[in-house]
Amino acid sequence: MSSAKDPFYIVKEEIQESIEKLLSTFHQWERTPPSSGDRLHLSKELITTCDSIDWQVDELNKTIAVAARDPSWYGIDEAELEKRRRWTSDAHTQVGNVKKAVVAVKESNGMSSSNFDGMRRELMRMPDSHQTGRTDPYSAQDNDDFISSESDRQLLLIKQQDEELDVLSASIERIGDVGLTIHDELIGQEKIISNLDSEMDNTSNRLDFVQKKVAMVMKKASAKGQIMMICFLLVLFVVLFSLVFLT
Repeated sequence: MSSAKDPFYIVKEEIQESIEKLLSTFHQWERTPPSSGDRLHLSKELITTCDSIDWQVDELNKTIAVAARDPSWYGIDEAELEKRRRWTSDAHTQVGNVKKAVVAVKESNGMSSSNFDGMRRELMRMPDSHQTGRTDPYSAQDNDDFISSESDRQLLLIKQQDEELDVLSASIERIGDVGLTIHDELIGQEKIISNLDSEMDNTSNRLDFVQKKVAMVMKKASAKGQIMMICFLLVLFVVLFSLVFLT
């Protein structure tokens, strides 16, 4: 991964553009007469912009701190971390000088020419981002090493993802086997329930037949015979019930 695609450098370029706009507004603020209403408006805009840039640089410093815990994981080294810390420190100083100049003039309602010129010279001593880029001490070999380490890290991530996919595939196969087993069990249970329904139907038919026979016999038998028949049928019912439901 080249520097142009590194998230740090992408955010750095955005912050640097904001700093350049800040300096341009600051130069405009310098040329504006102190008694002008535009001077007050530019002062508020400069202070707000300084606070915003300071916040962005602080967030960038947090990412550097995270990368410093394990530089090899992010494909960088201590020299690169130091370079990034140096840039954020310079950015803080540059923005801080602008804010101090504006606040000092605002609080004192003007400052002496010597004090203002001294602060302006301090601002001008800050390194320019484009010049820093042209005098970057890191060689093309460093960039090649960074690209190589980043490529190795990407390959390692891909390998880890392949292993996780293999584990996931094996888990899915096991779930599929369990599903087939459950399906077979359900089919077996369905057969058992079907057989039970058939037996219940047969038993019900036999009971209907017996009841019809009993009714015919009771019509022909005397009262005593009917009582005996009822007792006999009760015994027969108990026996049939035992045979059907208890065996």
